[in-house]
Amino acid sequence: MEHDDDLTGAETAAPAHGGYKIPALRALSEITASLSTDTDLEDLLERFLGTMVKLAGATAGAVRVLTPDGSHLRLVGTIGLPQEVIEREQYVPLECGICGTAASTHSIESAGASVCRESTALAYFGDACKRVIAIPLRNKGRIMGVYNLFLPGDNPVPEDIALLFDSISEHLGMALENARLTRENIRITLMNERQMLANEIHDSLAQTLAYMKMRLAFLNEALQTGDAPLAKKYLGDVDDAMESAYSRLRELLTQFRHRMDPRGLIPALKDVADDFSRQSGIKVEFSNPAPDMNLLPDQEVQVFHIVQEALANVSKHSRAQHVRISVAMAGDQYVVAVEDDGIGLSGTGQTGVGMHFGMNIMHERAERLSGAVDVVSRAGAGTRVELKFPAASRRRPRKA
Repeated sequence: MEHDDDLTGAETAAPAHGGYKIPALRALSEITASLSTDTDLEDLLERFLGTMVKLAGATAGAVRVLTPDGSHLRLVGTIGLPQEVIEREQYVPLECGICGTAASTHSIESAGASVCRESTALAYFGDACKRVIAIPLRNKGRIMGVYNLFLPGDNPVPEDIALLFDSISEHLGMALENARLTRENIRITLMNERQMLANEIHDSLAQTLAYMKMRLAFLNEALQTGDAPLAKKYLGDVDDAMESAYSRLRELLTQFRHRMDPRGLIPALKDVADDFSRQSGIKVEFSNPAPDMNLLPDQEVQVFHIVQEALANVSKHSRAQHVRISVAMAGDQYVVAVEDDGIGLSGTGQTGVGMHFGMNIMHERAERLSGAVDVVSRAGAGTRVELKFPAASRRRPRKA
């Protein structure tokens, strides 16, 4: 962006005559555009610091953001400040000086530089800088940060410029709050996925290991009594359990290494279908008659892993030749289905809850979508795993 170069001295030299209005409108327009496109928030704050310095006729400026504990302001960008000031001002208490006043009143504050000289004992305040302005960045009653402008003269900023700065602070405060919420959502998603992985390990590996430990005790007893046939049976049980645990571990690693496509759920499901077909040799048809799915990233992850688990079961148990993955709408619900033409659950010899360890996890993921997973199977006629959950307009949020 080149807004700083566009704000020439001539445009900002005479605010009383309205010379600032064109660059001011340009600044607001660029801020509005940047809020929806910029991902580096601190870079955004620093860039518009240059705009505010020029509009105010200041010689220097600084932008600070509130630390996560809410006790300090952290310096994230400066223009024109001496190095000794930058080093001294990396972190300042929230209640410090004019910044503290602006944070407590939620309004733009202006004071002589002596207020900063008293707290820092730096000669810059009072020599090169005569007046300091603090502009709070706020959103819905919360302070998110502060802009400081350092002026060479002791004249206050004109009222119209102050109103502009007030609007800018609201917009950038909103951006800071959105960034904070985004970080929180990412943390929640990571914690939820870690908990889900722990559940999967417990439901598969932990149970299998407990079974193996029990069988090893029986094996030891059979060896001590010299019962060779029974010892052979228990050894076979341990070997089967070990193979099952190893197979499940590989599946878990494959699932959690396979990241969601950044383009969203539908491209990710298409990629999973292609990978599954290539690795298993089973033909996969992908059908998407639903309109664009309006899901949050965490919700997309739940659907993605449910489909992964359903395909893993097809590969292990179904002996299918063909699989169909579909995403559709039924009334006010999304319906995601994985259907195969295999032998059905009864044909596998593994029915009920013990059919596979991943079923409980699929149900948990569905519950996080306020939905449910149903499994319908007929001997020799295949299996259909169907996920249903409310569309966005009807979905009620659930606590993690």
